[in-house]
This record gives sequence, structure tokens and C-alpha cells, in this order.
Amino acid sequence: MGGPSAEAGSEFSRIVGPERLGARAIEERIEATAQERVLLQDRLGLLGLDCLSARCRIRSGLGGLVLVSCDWRAEITQACVVTLDPVCQAVEGRLQASFLTSNHEAGQRLEAVQEIVVEPEGEDPPEPLPPEGIDLGELVVQELAVSLDPYPRSEGAVLPPGFEAEDEGPVDHPFAALKVLKGKE
Repeated sequence: MGGPSAEAGSEFSRIVGPERLGARAIEERIEATAQERVLLQDRLGLLGLDCLSARCRIRSGLGGLVLVSCDWRAEITQACVVTLDPVCQAVEGRLQASFLTSNHEAGQRLEAVQEIVVEPEGEDPPEPLPPEGIDLGELVVQELAVSLDPYPRSEGAVLPPGFEAEDEGPVDHPFAALKVLKGKE
């Protein structure tokens, strides 16, 4: 798989076209270039992105499914929320995604379904396979984005006096009034 695709809208695009999808599993190693890392650093609000790479596997499943799994790793620098000092860390993870080919009978059955039941703790339903193929780079970037620490702190960083949260005791919740009413019965 070569470099980034000129047609793609992502800063780190590595597209596997539908013509490459078939019975044989595909293994790809992708890595962001220095220019792509600068663009991604701006998109994700990072101070630095020193490395972003992934090993991905794409295989066909039953019923027109295409299954993607990637083990990814990034070296990032974020600003400490207390001191604004740089906080460097390695972040890694594994993502899994599934796509459904549109020309398969399973895809036609999916369109006929009137109601889709989504289980919050269950697996995500398959997405329709985009006509251009699967963008492995964008899948990895999205997974990195949700894996970032929303409140990074440098070692030993403490809030100045007066900024700590005060213990206000029990907080009234919306159903507190109902409890009072229930006692009047």
C-alpha cells in the first residue's frame, strides 16, 4: 500500500480499495509521515505527535462482512491542564471494525429491516462499505482521538489553593422531590 491517497479527505489516509478485498486476508503496516503527523497534531490539539503506526488485518467474513482489526501505537505530547508543561506519553490500543458489502444479499436484507436494535454494551453494527474502500489511517486516527487523556497532568502538578473542588455534601438530584412525596402516602 503506498503513501497517502490524493483523493482522500483525511490527514492520514491509507485506503484499501474494494478490488483488494476477497477471500484472502490482507495484512498492512501503516505509518504516518512527518507532514501527516503535523497535520494530525493540529487536528487533535496536541503539542506533538512523534509516531503513529499500526498493523492492520482485513479479512472477509460470512454474509458479506469485511472485518478489520488494527493494533496501533502513538507517541504524543499534550499540555498539562494545570501547568501547561508538556506531558509525553505512549498510547496504544486495538481497534475492530466491520463493514458490509453493498452488493451482497445480506446488505439487501439489512435495508429491508424497519427497526434496528442497538445494544449499548454489544458490538457496533457493521457500517456499509464505502465505494472507495476502507481508510485504515482514518480508523486509527479516530481511535487515537478517543483514547487521548482529556486531562493530562505532569508529574507533581497540583492545583493552586482556591481551585480545588469543595465538598458541598450530598447533591440534590432530580428525583429528590419524589422521595419526599413518597413519604406522605
